[in-house]
Amino acid sequence: MIKIVSWNIAKRQEPWRWLVGMARDGEVDLALLQEAGTPPGDLADLVEYQDQVFWNRNLYDRWPLIVRLSDRITVTPYRQVPPISELGRDTIGVSGVGTIAAAKVIPRDSEEEAFVAISMYAGWLTSHPSTGSGWIYSDASAHRILSDLSAFIGHRDPGKHRILAAGDLNMIYGATGWQLSLPERERTFWDRIGALGLEFLGPQTPHGRRAESTPIDVPSDTKNLPTFCSPRREPKDAANQLDYAFASRGFHERVSVRAMNEINEWGPSDHCRLMIEVKTQADYG
Repeated sequence: MIKIVSWNIAKRQEPWRWLVGMARDGEVDLALLQEAGTPPGDLADLVEYQDQVFWNRNLYDRWPLIVRLSDRITVTPYRQVPPISELGRDTIGVSGVGTIAAAKVIPRDSEEEAFVAISMYAGWLTSHPSTGSGWIYSDASAHRILSDLSAFIGHRDPGKHRILAAGDLNMIYGATGWQLSLPERERTFWDRIGALGLEFLGPQTPHGRRAESTPIDVPSDTKNLPTFCSPRREPKDAANQLDYAFASRGFHERVSVRAMNEINEWGPSDHCRLMIEVKTQADYG
């Protein structure tokens, strides 16, 4: 079983120490990070990632990263190039700097069970000055993610793909209200990712702690789980889910995900961790 953490670490240093500790305890093999920043210098030899995967990293300061944390897997990052480039076997064209990191992940001694892992970050954008509006929105960033991810879709049959995508989308699944969401616009993302053959994995109830009060903008029977807590509040007060995981239809049957959002396990970021487990053939005996 491959153990993966998806986590927006808000450019903080302490989450890197938590990741190294999890790796030492055998709790994680791979991290899909958002707002990653740079690890503390004393941990440089304990985490492995390819730093030069962005074609112009200076344009964005909240980039996602894919980090190898154990020798149970091999990780080969895809280097990012402009979307109009001719793609090589080790490159991926990206239309939004800082929206995705992608890598091929190979379980040890099991090349045929390799899959593509994608860390997603749908950053906030602001409306054009000509609108006279103060709106911010993330659905455009999220659609750029899907446009770039589409490069890995090469067959009509989703069962021919092995893609795992997770991260912070800054959107609320199932939203119906307008206080925190643009529900009609955001709904097009959820429809589109399904059309690409990726299954929504949540996490949803019961795979995590429910909010103590009904979150804003969703129906009272929502299965959403709180994964984000405002820096001005405590994890016990967290209400909104912004972090999600998806996997190719068919491959998704091997993948489980839960929100590590209990108060005593939240961690040193404004987002909690998503713990994702990918079963390999060995797990089926």
